[in-house]
This record gives sequence, structure tokens and C-alpha cells, in this order.
Amino acid sequence: MERSPEQEAIRATVREFATEQVRPTAREADETESFPEDVWDRLADIDLTGLTTPAEYGGFDADRRTYAIVNEELAYGSLAVATALSVHCLATACIAAFGDDPVRDEWLPEMVDGRPVGAFALSEPQAGSNPRGMTTVARRDGDEYVVDGEKQWITNGERSGVVVLFAKTARNDPDSITQFLVPKDSDGLSVGEKEDKLGLRASDTTSLTFDGVRIPERYRLTEEGAGLAAALSILNGGRVAIAAQAVGLAQAALDEAIEYAQDRDQFDQPISAFQTIRHKLADMATTVQAGRLLTWDAASRMDRGEDARQAASMAKYFASEGAVDVTNEAVQIHGGYGYTTDFPVERLYRDAKVTTIYEGTSEIQKNVVARSLLDDR
Repeated sequence: MERSPEQEAIRATVREFATEQVRPTAREADETESFPEDVWDRLADIDLTGLTTPAEYGGFDADRRTYAIVNEELAYGSLAVATALSVHCLATACIAAFGDDPVRDEWLPEMVDGRPVGAFALSEPQAGSNPRGMTTVARRDGDEYVVDGEKQWITNGERSGVVVLFAKTARNDPDSITQFLVPKDSDGLSVGEKEDKLGLRASDTTSLTFDGVRIPERYRLTEEGAGLAAALSILNGGRVAIAAQAVGLAQAALDEAIEYAQDRDQFDQPISAFQTIRHKLADMATTVQAGRLLTWDAASRMDRGEDARQAASMAKYFASEGAVDVTNEAVQIHGGYGYTTDFPVERLYRDAKVTTIYEGTSEIQKNVVARSLLDDR
């Protein structure tokens, strides 16, 4: 699968940006658990915050292959930055796909410019892999909805200005899940403390509490009961994005390992001369490329309008587990130095794990693949 000339130009531009603008901020952002907002503003300057927004609203309107390429190259610099962008793009994609013209006119032109930042609120403390078990309720009251409940693991939870929310319109009916748009400054909406995480520490991950939050009916993005199907359709694209990010992070770890293996001498020769190290690098490179090709296949299927659920889950499962394996081996090649913060592989190793969890765990992805093999026949 070859990149088009346009895609290659985009890849080169984002790789340069990731290497020169993003990567230099990654260590400090991780240590201080602070998101590099100046990097975000520069992302907007090169039009990446409008990736999933239609051109009529000033967006890039990228095809899925291009979207995957951007996510891979940005994650090469920082997974936290790539994750923040992909969640913002999930929000703009929902507004573009399900909002009516006045709502799109109101929100998308500004979100293309990076502010307000978007968040995607589906998971709850007791409903992560099973969204039908959510307890957040949006009760109809005249021409408004009144929202009560709590969402958890919300990327951009603190820094966002608008939230795409999923809530039941009937407390005990899992078929009533509906999608809404909620301005972040709505009365009754509060942000919890940042989660203290193993990795992805520069990305603000919080809970959101809705206590009698009133939103106008016009901010209901789907018909009542159509929200979960909408979420799952959007998340197919999200899984491709996470797969691409896992590939980008793994590629960064591989490149670090290659460089270190060529520079580090033991027994009067670089360790890259030892078959053990050479075989590790060969396995790592094969894993990265296989994940990349699975990701491109899923993205290409989506671009052709095919049902890509199985392909997206395969890509997300393989690439994320592969990123954990590759970063683990990168640490091993660095030896004791890999266990310190002196080298980036320590952070890459910690960051990799989350790719097997968010946007659907590896176990959920295997369920999707198995269902397509057995139950759908």
C-alpha cells in the first residue's frame, strides 16, 4: 500500500513537526503532567485540528488513510499530543455527522482553529467496556434536557471547551442512549481531579460530573436511542487512529533502539553486532510494519465505504499489543539506562500500555473479531 504524493507530503510535514516541535516538549510535559498548549496552537496553525471537519467549515476533511498517517507521525513525537488531537477530532466528527446546520455553524469553524477543544464522554466509573450499563441520564424538561451523572477517563477533560456526551433518556432503558453536545461552561458541570497515571501523563484525564446540567433540545445530536450506534460508528475511526498512534510510538522506540545499539559498545564492539540484538531489532521492525499495514488496510476499507469493524479491531488489537512488545524490547536493548528517564524509551514503554486499553480494550477487540468470524456468518 503506497502513499499518494499528497499523503507523502503530509507525512513528511507532520514528521518534521513531531520531531522538531513536539518531541522536545515530551519529557518535561510528562514530568510535570502538563499539556503543551503552545504545541496545540501550532497544530492549529498547520490545520491539523480540523482533520475530521468538512471543508465547508474550514476543515481539512481528511480521508481515513491520511488521518491514520497524521496520527502515526504525531505519536512519533508524543502519544499524549496525538491522543488529545484524536479525541478532539472524535468530537468534531460527531458534530459534523450528527449535528444540524445551525449547530455545525456554531461550533465547527472555531473548533477547526483549535479552540474550543473537544472531549468525548462515553465511559463511566462502572461502565467502561459496557456502555449500555451507563447511568448518566438526560431527562426531558420542556425544550431542554436535564443531565445528571458522572463520566470517567475523559481525555481533554480539563482543557476542553465542549463535550460530546452520551446519556440515557430513560434511566432503565439501555436502548435510550442518546448523543448530546454540552458546552463546558454549562452550570452544574464540574471537572474532577486529574488521574495520576502510569503513562500518558501529559494528557489531562479527568472525570466529569453533571449535576442538573440543562442543555437545549437543539444540542441533542441524535434521535433519542440512536446514540450508542452513533458512538460505535465513530469509534471505528477512533480505533484506526489509536492503532496508527501505537505504530508511531513503536516506530519511535525502534528508532531509539537502533541508534543506541549502534552507539553502545560492549566487548570492544557495538552491541548491534551481536546476533541477539540484531534479532530483537528484526522482530521489532516486523511488528511495527505489520501493525502499520493492518492499520492502513482498515483505513482503506473505511475510505471505500466497506464495513471495517473487523479490520479496525484487528489493527487496534495488533498494533497496541505490538507497541507494548516493541517498547519493552527497546528498554531491554538499552539495559540499565532504559530503566531511567535519561532515555526516551522509559516514557515510551509507560505510554504504550494505554493503547491496549482506551478506545476498547484488547479483549473487546478480540470479541469484535470473533463475532465477525462466527456470529455474523
